[in-house]
Amino acid sequence: MSAQQQRPGPIPGLCYISLLVPFYSDRSGRGNDRCDRLENVLTSFIRNPKDFWTGIIYVAFGMAAIIIVHDYGMGTALKMGPAYFPTVLSGLLIVIGIISLIRSFIKPGSPVGRYAYKGLLLVTASTVLFGWIVRGAGLVIALPLLVIVSSYASKQFSWKYSLAMAAGLTVFCLLIFLKGLGVPLPILGSWFGR
Repeated sequence: MSAQQQRPGPIPGLCYISLLVPFYSDRSGRGNDRCDRLENVLTSFIRNPKDFWTGIIYVAFGMAAIIIVHDYGMGTALKMGPAYFPTVLSGLLIVIGIISLIRSFIKPGSPVGRYAYKGLLLVTASTVLFGWIVRGAGLVIALPLLVIVSSYASKQFSWKYSLAMAAGLTVFCLLIFLKGLGVPLPILGSWFGR
């Protein structure tokens, strides 16, 4: 096998799945043996860890959403109840997750990288900042800040492209949401005397 065709190494997080699969544990009941044995078995089958974990996350979110809306009225396609649309979207999410899981056993891929704490923090902060200032500053200020701060999370950050994206997205949102759909958001907020 060449370097590109080698099986990926240990997959982080498989130990947690072993808690759900008791038949892989040995008789001694030691947790590490169970983790190691399950990890060895699954690592030999999983060829694309990124697709595997993407599928797990999609299926988990889809199942959680279906459980949450379980008590709501479903309705019909012509007269939809409050659970209809979330259930359909959750079903689609589960199907995409299952496809991703199947693909993880067929198509080779790269291992899961390190957690991107900087990106997670900046995207979350930019979303919170947008929600916090959109009424006071207006869409023309809040939306470019959202785009620029979240763009800074990327390793390929460039001021030129971030400013162009911020300007384009702001014009697009002004035309579609404010003018076209009539969403009641101020173009310039109360902080600027409007």
